[in-house]
Amino acid sequence: MFYRFVLVLVVFLCFFPPVSGDPVQGSFVCSRDQLLALRPTAVLPVDRLAIPSELRKKRRGFRAGREGHRPSRRRYRPSLPSVIIGNVRSLPNKMDELTSLTWSQREYRQCSTMMLMELWLTPLTPDTSVTLPGFQLLRADRTRDSGKRKGGGLAVFVNDRWCNPGHITVKEQLCSRDIELLAVSMRLYYLSREFSHVIAITAYVPPSANADAACDSLHSVVSRLQTQSPRALLIISGDFNHVSLDSTLPTFTQYVTCPTRDNKTLDLLYANAEEAYSSSPLPPLGRSDHNLVHLVPVYEPLVHREPPATRTVQRWSEESEEPLKDCFESTVWEMICDNHGEDIDSLTTCITDYINFCVDNTVPTRTVRCFSNNKPWITPEIKAVLKQKRRAFKSRDKEELKRVQRELRGLIRNRKDSHRQKMENQLQQNNIGEVWRGLRTISGHKHQNSLPGRDVRWANELNHFFNRFDSAMRQSPTSAADSPTPTAAVPPQTPQTLHTSSIHPAHSSPPPTTASSTHSTQGSSLSLSTTQVRRELRRIKAKKAAGPDGISSRVVRSCADQLCGVIEHLFNLSLRLGRVPQLWKTSCVVPVPKTSRPKDLNSYRPVALTSHLMKTLERLVLTQLRRLVSSSLDPLQFAYQPGIGADDAAIHLVHHSFSHLETAGSTVRIMFFDFSSAFNTILPTVLKDKLENSGVDHHLTSWILDYLTDRPQYVRTQGCVSDRVVCSTGAPHGMVLAPFLFTIHTADLTHNSTQCFLQKFSDDSAIVGLITDGDDKKYRGLTQDFVDYGLKMWS
Repeated sequence: MFYRFVLVLVVFLCFFPPVSGDPVQGSFVCSRDQLLALRPTAVLPVDRLAIPSELRKKRRGFRAGREGHRPSRRRYRPSLPSVIIGNVRSLPNKMDELTSLTWSQREYRQCSTMMLMELWLTPLTPDTSVTLPGFQLLRADRTRDSGKRKGGGLAVFVNDRWCNPGHITVKEQLCSRDIELLAVSMRLYYLSREFSHVIAITAYVPPSANADAACDSLHSVVSRLQTQSPRALLIISGDFNHVSLDSTLPTFTQYVTCPTRDNKTLDLLYANAEEAYSSSPLPPLGRSDHNLVHLVPVYEPLVHREPPATRTVQRWSEESEEPLKDCFESTVWEMICDNHGEDIDSLTTCITDYINFCVDNTVPTRTVRCFSNNKPWITPEIKAVLKQKRRAFKSRDKEELKRVQRELRGLIRNRKDSHRQKMENQLQQNNIGEVWRGLRTISGHKHQNSLPGRDVRWANELNHFFNRFDSAMRQSPTSAADSPTPTAAVPPQTPQTLHTSSIHPAHSSPPPTTASSTHSTQGSSLSLSTTQVRRELRRIKAKKAAGPDGISSRVVRSCADQLCGVIEHLFNLSLRLGRVPQLWKTSCVVPVPKTSRPKDLNSYRPVALTSHLMKTLERLVLTQLRRLVSSSLDPLQFAYQPGIGADDAAIHLVHHSFSHLETAGSTVRIMFFDFSSAFNTILPTVLKDKLENSGVDHHLTSWILDYLTDRPQYVRTQGCVSDRVVCSTGAPHGMVLAPFLFTIHTADLTHNSTQCFLQKFSDDSAIVGLITDGDDKKYRGLTQDFVDYGLKMWS
């Protein structure tokens, strides 16, 4: 081996001799440029290899840009609990599958509650065999009272991410031959403010159960729980088989729409909230013949449906009223009245603008945010303490946090007690309207009458629909809608900022000429005194909404002594001229839904907002008019009669009906009639003759006819106002004189005999037939006469 290595070395030296300092013949010399040229050529950008995007190294953090940021973890805050219900049949042998589903599938892992029935659970079944990781188990085992040897048993699994196990309580537990029931109360980490907590009721009704007994048991439990917790969200699920709860719980909504067993829907879920869930089927557990149902919450919280509204309100107090009274006291009203003479429209506009000007410059204002889901006892003081609690929590001051919590509990307790005392006082004072309004606010039923925001086109359609009984629109609805005659300037968005001069129709015809205009110097028999006006102004409710003139009811009531003189001059001038100022006849119509889910334009009731001064004048006129026409009214008209009300009408009908039924072979038939938009259908020409026949003087009759004709109206909804002012005929709903004028309008429609009589309460009419031995000819004849009268009157 050594010799081979020496031979190879000699041969290598022969071919490559050693290099010395000087180049010799046969040496290999390279320059610098040549050596640099031997390095590999750099790859140009255009020559780079196409590397797939999935193989490229991904940048992270700030270099990745906005899209590369890791999304922040979202808190588990469903608006309502998501529920999985089903009849699983023998739960212990399906726990392995259920556990794997909660680990692998999102529907089960993020489910708030699982309400399962027919589990075959007995007291001999330990909790360890039916425990689900991450869920709290509440079970109601089958007992001997059920009369079963197999089947039965209920269980509710509550997700720990959704509710603390310490905040779960069993409220009711029932086991009988007709129904098995388990009611669980849960106070959650997060829930919409309109609900205090959740009560989940799981029920199982066997196929052999008595349906009526099962419904009675369930109804008694639900009623008791609703009485104890009126603001709770109640969820009722179960296998009801042949039982339906539609008639037992009419206020609850059923949300399972998919089949649960073959093509039948046996597993149902009811809730006391509308538009709350959407259902989708899930595969059954094991070999169960019932599919599981996943109820996904689609409920939109009230604060999202009705976002907070920012409003500017006036801060009324005794300190702010005194400067306003001084301002009106020092005003020389005679100078304003003398400058306008008998031009009642310009005089009314001038006085209205002056009153609003004084209020704007005297009464302070503030901007507030109104939340739709606030309770009536939530005050600014409570909100301030809540902010202090948040600051103490962030500063980690435990002593300060405890102090603020004690203060907050005491403040909430005091506010609730004061609100309770207020409602009790209203009930003792027989103020039933305010009591019911407070109860609706507490129970959360206020949102059912909320009006959805629409566009201006929809507001115009409502405006013309409410005016459909006008004679011009009946003849040509299309031309009346497109004609420039009833149009006017665009009404302002809010009555508080209304400029009174803009309310007069720009193209409307002048007021109709009446006989009172030619005999205005003779005066009217109805003359009002300052004492009468002052007394009526003091009776105005201070919390009523302002009309299109923008004059607040608080101003009129507080400054009645200072304004009664000039208002008395306006009232007497209007009665003497037989004309109503155009501003006072203008109505801002607010459509109020008749049902919780309005479907068409006829589902809205028009409520007119008019000037408080006009309503005061109507009350004074009504007192005089009732005295003049009382003798010509229908004796069976129970409305607007002194000392008579709706209770007397009901007692009269019931008394005559039961008295007749005491006779053998007798029956009673009652037909109720309702006029559509009755007060808008008053015909001035027909009413004029009836007023004159009743002894009403010419000047008051002319004033009433002018009151009913050429009435500008526009519609205001949430977020938009109709851009057209339509001049209508009649009296819209909400006017003081409207019901009484309708009673005069239909006073000649009377009938009272021993066999039939027509009973009325304003526009509500009922034909009562006291039939003996099946002879109903007079009852049918009176009904036909009533229909013919209506067709003849309004044809």
